Amino acid sequence: QVQLGESGGGLVRTGDSLRLSCAASQRTDNDYAMAWFRQAPGKEREFGAAISWTGASTYYSDSVKGRFAISRDNANAKNTAYLQMNTLKPDDTAVYYCAAGAIPQYSRDHYAPNQYIYWGQGTQVTVSS
Repeated sequence: QVQLGESGGGLVRTGDSLRLSCAASQRTDNDYAMAWFRQAPGKEREFGAAISWTGASTYYSDSVKGRFAISRDNANAKNTAYLQMNTLKPDDTAVYYCAAGAIPQYSRDHYAPNQYIYWGQGTQVTVSS
């Protein structure tokens, strides 16, 4: 059972940057697509960004496009993903969850939470105004 662990959350001010990291607990036989979802208080979990298993394609929600950048490192068969968050706004305040799933390259399934089989526990990001 692969476990994902997020780190890098915290309390920042509007306009600041943060970098989230997500690491798998063990080596995996396959490289998985990796994604970041987020859930704000009183709201449903929403898609933020995803990167294909090869790293060749990335996907972003309209709310983070142009401000956030997802990347990955597949070294040592450990799926590791990063989310560079710039120009943060109070609306970005949420618990950010890392997820991994076996999703084909260039598939729109990267946007769908039910395509991800492994989830982290989440890391809190709070942006003050």
